[in-house]
Amino acid sequence: MAKLILGPVLRHVGRSDATVWVETSDPCTVEILGHRERTWTVAGHHYALVVIEDLEPGSTTPYEVRLDGDPVWPHPDFPASVVRTLSDDGPLELAFGSCRFATTSATENDDKLGADALDAYAQRMMTRTPDRWPDALLLLGDQVYADELSEQTLARVREHHDLDEPPGPQVRNYEEYTWLYAESWSDPHVRWLLSTVPTSMIFDDHDVHDDWNTSQSWRDEVEATSWWEERIVGGLASYWVYQHLGNLDPVQLAENALYQRVRKADGDAEPLLREFASAADEEADGAKGAQWSYRRDLGRVRLLVIDSRCGRVLSGGQREMVSDPEFSWIERQTQGDYDHLLVGTSLPWLLPRALHDLESWDERLAAGVRGNRVARWAETVRRGADLEHWAAFRDSFDRLARLFADIGRGRCTEPSGRPPATICVLSGDVHHAYVAQARFPDPMPTRVYQLTCSPLHNYVPAAVRAVFRISWSRAMERTVRFALGRVSEVPPVPIEWTKATGPFFGNQIATLRLAGRAAHLVLERAGRVPHGPIGFTTTADLVLSTPDETT
Repeated sequence: MAKLILGPVLRHVGRSDATVWVETSDPCTVEILGHRERTWTVAGHHYALVVIEDLEPGSTTPYEVRLDGDPVWPHPDFPASVVRTLSDDGPLELAFGSCRFATTSATENDDKLGADALDAYAQRMMTRTPDRWPDALLLLGDQVYADELSEQTLARVREHHDLDEPPGPQVRNYEEYTWLYAESWSDPHVRWLLSTVPTSMIFDDHDVHDDWNTSQSWRDEVEATSWWEERIVGGLASYWVYQHLGNLDPVQLAENALYQRVRKADGDAEPLLREFASAADEEADGAKGAQWSYRRDLGRVRLLVIDSRCGRVLSGGQREMVSDPEFSWIERQTQGDYDHLLVGTSLPWLLPRALHDLESWDERLAAGVRGNRVARWAETVRRGADLEHWAAFRDSFDRLARLFADIGRGRCTEPSGRPPATICVLSGDVHHAYVAQARFPDPMPTRVYQLTCSPLHNYVPAAVRAVFRISWSRAMERTVRFALGRVSEVPPVPIEWTKATGPFFGNQIATLRLAGRAAHLVLERAGRVPHGPIGFTTTADLVLSTPDETT
């Protein structure tokens, strides 16, 4: 009899449809709410993505999972899993965060990691009624760590291959990636949360490798190794299976040629995904690659998630965060009429200004404006200090700023011509939380924010904490700009920005509440409360826009 290995994971949810992802022990037919899907196979693992249709808008429907007719979910110790469909104009509550290393149970001997914010969030949800649950969850990168392993996974990898051989104590291939997902998604409370809250995802560097696609120099070195091809193929193929497919709605799934080929494959579909993953990696070298960016409409809120890792273009002297065709696609997705635009990108668009200037300056030097010797030094600094955010891709940074200006002035919103109340860039990566507000040269009614929340379960060394705190000071901003200007001109920025709150450190999660034109952000840090269990401390509670925000 087939067993449920992972899931159910509730992914896309619309007004009347939903998708639910599962992994099973054997080939079988998966049934949820009367909708059936036969599993398909990749590298000996069995999966299904069940499309559920004809639900009532704004409804709450409990569901169970059956494998070949036998009930296998929900778990008797947890509340029922439900599908809550969207209404056209109701309020929306979106939780988000990033950088979740393993689980509390897998890292209990590592005191520096602290409480798992996602696990604590799930436990709090279980004490609340469904009307107080978030409507959606956005995970902004580093859902798994391919290059940093828990003791449990390390022991398993050690049995699989020699750790003295490159790449050392890291995962090598698709099979070992499945162990990472099993470790992370088997956490009982998180498993229940993922079965109940619609979840969207995007990768970041550690999903594949630290400094993934930092520069062409990095790519040249890693592609010359004996282990990289298997790592990138395993990383992108497993991401497609475990994360990317669930980002698509039923129409997109029906139109996705690769998914339909995998779903209908006669036998194991691993060769199809290997070919796809290898081609997707070549985008940084100028090939067409694949598009991982996607869009979701959540009532009057538009969520546009941008791939800021795999889609980079690095060859031929170019440095673009995403290719020109994909950026044109992004621009088209902002057209329409909505109250709020949420732009998800794993890497923050707005950094502390001192760090922004440093990354932009380093990019110019690495491009050779002061000669080859200085360029080699700048490349060493770039890779050693992780100077690879939007600021280090200045053409893309500036293009995104121009797009936001067009949206904020109503040039993209048809038919009403009314710009959104807010544009919020949601990011993670940097292992702390903060809010920054952008100021454009010509005032506009739309408020533009950078909302950064990281990590869910990780840590940042004390020295790095100090750097981030100092970097936000105006004195450091002026000092860095003066010092860099003595060596080489720092490109002027088209906008200015100021910190609204932060930085906050520790394992944390953010909740964005949107109702009409109003937007409200809450940042919470997980930890043990005095004389009690793991709980949350509110570190920030900000009104981003009010109900009467108009043009």
